[in-house]
Amino acid sequence: MARIAGIDLPKNKRGVIGLTYIFGIGRSSATKILNQAGIDENKKVQDWDDDDLGKIRQILTDEFKIEGALRSEVQLNIKRLMDIGCQRGIRHRAGLPLRGQRTKNNSRTRKGKKKTVANKKKATK
Repeated sequence: MARIAGIDLPKNKRGVIGLTYIFGIGRSSATKILNQAGIDENKKVQDWDDDDLGKIRQILTDEFKIEGALRSEVQLNIKRLMDIGCQRGIRHRAGLPLRGQRTKNNSRTRKGKKKTVANKKKATK
């Protein structure tokens, strides 16, 4: 089983798809990595030998920020936005969508489950 950056890559997938299981690696960067390493994109992960794995690991450590380092950088960026109090930071803090979407009807993913607000009861005379 191929293990790169602390992630077990699925054996039965093609190499270009298997690399996308690493946080920070998408389809285009996976293609670039395999081309740079000289490995066929259609070659399955289980068919990679130790030499191929070594080349891929070397490319990843030299050119990409992945997994833990990337996650911490993203969290620090969000924290910085919240600390300076900019619009995006305020929206992060409030748990609302950041990029101008309407919130009256949609945005349940960011806002969470619906919270029903009861009507005020009228005082009886």
